[in-house]
Amino acid sequence: MIYVDEINKRRTFAIISHPDAGKTTLTEKLLLFGGAIQTAGAVKSNKIKKSTASDFMEIERQRGISVATSVMNFEYNEMKINLLDTPGHKDFAEDVYRTLTAVDSVIIVVDCVKGVEEQTEKLMEVCRMRKTPVIVFINKLDREGKRPFDLLDEIEAKLRIKVRPLSWPISMGSSFKGVYNLYDKSLYLFRPGGATIAEDVLAVSNLEDSLLDGQLGEDAAQLREDVALIEGVYEPFERKSYLEADLAPVFFGSAVNNFGVKELLDTFTAIAPTPRSRIADARAVHPHEESFSGFVFKIHANIDPRHRDRIAFLRICSGKFERNKFFHHVRLGKDLRFRSPASFLAQEKSIIEEAYPGDVIGLYDTGNFKIGDTLTEGEKIMFQGIPSFSPEVFKEVINTDPMRSKQLEKGLEQLTDEGVAQLFTQQQGKKRIIGTVGELQFDVIQYRLLHEYGASCRFNPLIYNKACWITAKDKKKLEEFCKYRSDRLGSDKDGNLVYFSESDWALKRVREDYPEVEFHFSSEISTGTPGLKYSGD
Repeated sequence: MIYVDEINKRRTFAIISHPDAGKTTLTEKLLLFGGAIQTAGAVKSNKIKKSTASDFMEIERQRGISVATSVMNFEYNEMKINLLDTPGHKDFAEDVYRTLTAVDSVIIVVDCVKGVEEQTEKLMEVCRMRKTPVIVFINKLDREGKRPFDLLDEIEAKLRIKVRPLSWPISMGSSFKGVYNLYDKSLYLFRPGGATIAEDVLAVSNLEDSLLDGQLGEDAAQLREDVALIEGVYEPFERKSYLEADLAPVFFGSAVNNFGVKELLDTFTAIAPTPRSRIADARAVHPHEESFSGFVFKIHANIDPRHRDRIAFLRICSGKFERNKFFHHVRLGKDLRFRSPASFLAQEKSIIEEAYPGDVIGLYDTGNFKIGDTLTEGEKIMFQGIPSFSPEVFKEVINTDPMRSKQLEKGLEQLTDEGVAQLFTQQQGKKRIIGTVGELQFDVIQYRLLHEYGASCRFNPLIYNKACWITAKDKKKLEEFCKYRSDRLGSDKDGNLVYFSESDWALKRVREDYPEVEFHFSSEISTGTPGLKYSGD
């Protein structure tokens, strides 16, 4: 097997959670322990003015939320870590779904006070469908929360996966004293910290050691009782069950206090999967193959607003990527080379000479790439499973500064290329319509149009609730449909025909009236939408 040493060093994972569970804070502390940053930032704090590395967009800093996936590469324990911090808000779920196609495992963050929340359940469904191994980090142990055993029961019930604690908290809230690492039999004592790394570790070979009583007082007896119950109730940890996504190891800690993070990172690098195979249209692609392949799962315009750069993020699936070497763009059928491929720490970039399976790299793009595009050394394959989304909210774009119409058009094109929204043109009136899965995305688009492109606009709500791509085997039937339904027709960015429906009932009626017309509820990102081209006539 070729490149086996490099492949075995790679760990590529995403951190996912419901909003405010502490996902981005955990990301910061992983970077801190990995030496990638020297001081951890605060997601939102009046006292700490340094922002997080992963929330690098201005709107993220202002709102204290993540609105786009951040890619971060660092080294730890001689491993090459590719970490993807995802948005937690449901309005940006499609960005998370696409990110999950590019990782080999996931860390789920759960707030010990709130327990398993709705968005966490939805994200877990995606992990389950893809058989992605997950580790659970129960966060905020410095606060009074639910009992640990109750949290484990809740995780098993709501996330529908067996769990096995690999660390265990000693009390919580104001009396929180630390965690016992069940994986390596060591005790981590809690010392409230901040942005610095502090270790206070006690090696314990036997829980009956009187040293525990001196350190923990009355909590020592409770710890012994809890560990005995864990060993009696839960099956021993087996890495095979974790890698097959049948078992979720569980860790406890307080990310904001740097506590429980190091043992999570140490255990993760030891047990997490190396790069896994990926499904393409023609066959499965294995990481140990000699020939290079990879796919684009994310595009970000103006990652550095000063340079107006557009970056396509590529997950390498097999072979070796080399700077200045020509690779084949399968959809366009042409060869491209990349002079400045980069690794990332959020918006900070470093030029790389080579990369291997599992790595996530950024390619400067002049408009050649779409989400789902495949690069190879000549083989005509397309990677599958990169999801699209069906818009639920539609608004017309109204230009409020006609002198900057070109900037508005460029901004709309580039921002919708990122996949945060879909752009349509309606047949009657040539209206420009944005479709999203939530209201928050319109705020983000409006903000970025103004601050990154100097274009101002407003959005007028529309009555539509669904956009359907339409086809028909009988061209005359499709033409007839278009003639009588022209007020509801438009096209997507690729010119494919789209029908806008104002309600589920109305859509049901029109499908009954035109049985020869097929209505498609999603577009295939990797192969182009299934609709016919719309000429605008």
